[in-house]
Amino acid sequence: MPKTESLTTLSGVGPKLAEKLGKLGLHRVQDLLFHLPLRYEDRTRLRAIGELLPGEPAQVEGRVDHSAIVRGRRSMLVVSISDGTGRLTLRFFHFSARQKQQFATGAMVRCFGEARGGFQGLEMIHPTYSLLREGSEPPLADRLTPVYPSTEGVGQATWIRLTDQALDRLRTGDVELEELLPAAQLDALAMMRLEDALDAIHRPTPDADVAALMERRHPAQQRLAVEELLAHHLGMRLLNRRKRAHRAPRLDRPGELEQRFLDALPFKPTGAQDRVCAEINADLAGQHPMLRLVHGDVGSGKTVVAALAALRAIVNGYQVAVMAPTELLAEQHLRVFDDWLRPLGIEPAWLSGKVTGKARQAALEAIAGGAPLVVGTHALMQEGVEYERLGLVIVDEQHRFGVHQRMALMRKGEDRDLRPHQLIMTATPIPRTLAMTAYAGMEVSVIDELPPGRTPVTTAVVSNDRRGEVVRRVAAACAEGRQAYWVCTLIEESDAVQAQAAEAVADELRDALEGLGVGLVHGRMKAAEKQAVMLAFKAGDLDLLVATTVIEVGVDVPNASLMIIENAERLGLSQLHQLRGRVGRGAKQSSCVLLYEPPLGDLARQRLDIMRESTDGFRIAEKDLELRGPGDVLGTRQTGMLQFRVADLGRDAGLLARVPGMADELLANHPDSVTALVRRWVGDAADFAGV
Repeated sequence: MPKTESLTTLSGVGPKLAEKLGKLGLHRVQDLLFHLPLRYEDRTRLRAIGELLPGEPAQVEGRVDHSAIVRGRRSMLVVSISDGTGRLTLRFFHFSARQKQQFATGAMVRCFGEARGGFQGLEMIHPTYSLLREGSEPPLADRLTPVYPSTEGVGQATWIRLTDQALDRLRTGDVELEELLPAAQLDALAMMRLEDALDAIHRPTPDADVAALMERRHPAQQRLAVEELLAHHLGMRLLNRRKRAHRAPRLDRPGELEQRFLDALPFKPTGAQDRVCAEINADLAGQHPMLRLVHGDVGSGKTVVAALAALRAIVNGYQVAVMAPTELLAEQHLRVFDDWLRPLGIEPAWLSGKVTGKARQAALEAIAGGAPLVVGTHALMQEGVEYERLGLVIVDEQHRFGVHQRMALMRKGEDRDLRPHQLIMTATPIPRTLAMTAYAGMEVSVIDELPPGRTPVTTAVVSNDRRGEVVRRVAAACAEGRQAYWVCTLIEESDAVQAQAAEAVADELRDALEGLGVGLVHGRMKAAEKQAVMLAFKAGDLDLLVATTVIEVGVDVPNASLMIIENAERLGLSQLHQLRGRVGRGAKQSSCVLLYEPPLGDLARQRLDIMRESTDGFRIAEKDLELRGPGDVLGTRQTGMLQFRVADLGRDAGLLARVPGMADELLANHPDSVTALVRRWVGDAADFAGV
């Protein structure tokens, strides 16, 4: 076995820091080596302020011309700097009196951040910065600076210090990593050694290919990507192998509840919905656990299909658990299922991480007592949640959960040798060939037909230079009684900074749209606050909803017929398509405006053009794959819930094609490596293997 060491053996890791790192799943020095940078910052050079482009991260130096605390709906520290080529505004939402003093007129400051268009020219929100003394400027970095995913109380300097120590121990042999891919496979792919790849990713050399690292095309990243793709593929194969080894409850008796539900719907299901329901019912009637992915475009009616599957399980005397990745989406499912099923005598139970105290105890008792339908977040699979007779698990947007998380919920339903059926839904269009590899043997159903009466959404691509026109368009739409979304995007791992940026936009729009009700939703708000704002918007009490991409899924307001997406060039095509799907849910003509910061590169132009030309999610997904842009085909980068740490299903499609053959070789000739690979990248390998 390779030598391992606890993180507490590293300098500076005491009990408190060890606890914080443990919450991220980091316990050993080896774990730290696989805690990889999210991105890199190029602090090796300075840019002239006059050369900055919106959306571009850069390092600049300038002299403070003016600083002031601007008091409005919320106070902020605003600093204006210049370098002779241009002027830049720095905005700080959290600041101290000392910071205000630091930014005295005439002070020199070096700062790094993302330039973005503001109402008064280019600005940086919460840049990192240092004050400079004349004649003693610190040297520029000699290599790219990694930025690690983090948690509260652990700064980037700590990650650098810890990974430096871990890499030193790897080089000296005090910590060892097992090479799990056979030498023949590495040679065939011309791949580098694992240790060399990790070193190159954590600490890129000064002569490293900066563009390749930024786009995650570097050979070191590709080396880890193929291993990660292989591990997830093997995890799915083992999951399916284990599925076939277990029996499941036979849910083969139809009941009157299904027909009563269909009779109460204000519409008739489409032919595609009927076909998929028949495929699901055939699985549920079988003796082995169903593992089926229902793959349908935005608005295709997956929830109706899920409700019918749930009723089939309930009629047969079994419980159903419906799990969604976010509070917002889970709450949406709760309201829908409650509206549909309460008239049939089925009252959904609710459980999420925010349910505490007596309410949680009541929910746990209801679940243990056989509540027929339970809706919630990942809390449904936590310790202490016991089901009386779980027969069906419905997971929405499953790519936001790890495979091992689904396993945890499936284990909750173990009853003697019986395992619950699983129905997995996604509105994310995934090219079929990609789905076959990513989901490795899972049965796939496609709802390829939209309900009648839906009006296609028209899409316009507009430069941010015309922002004023767009604001006036929103005012005109709301004056006609329509509602609108304004979506803020910001490439930043900090939820706090994303929330602050959205708050600033909301304040600006309230000033520009005086008399209109403007609401705000972002990921830092408490669930009750988000729900209150969403309910007010749905009820028509608010005209405009400003939001981060938390509204990507699960929000259904038929009267909302206009969506503005800021900095649309930053998002992947599939995520843009998901967001656009929040409008066009009623009979009114709906529109989506994609605001971009000029100038647009060729790739960004192609991506926005396909959005303007097509509303077909599957065509968009194929185009996303063809372009292989930095956007993730699964569209999850902005959410902070990436399934993959290194791999990207779109960019790495060429590697994906090799994965099934590599998996066959490992399963046949290197079974020990299979378990170790899944444990390294996915976790709970023993559960997949069934040992």
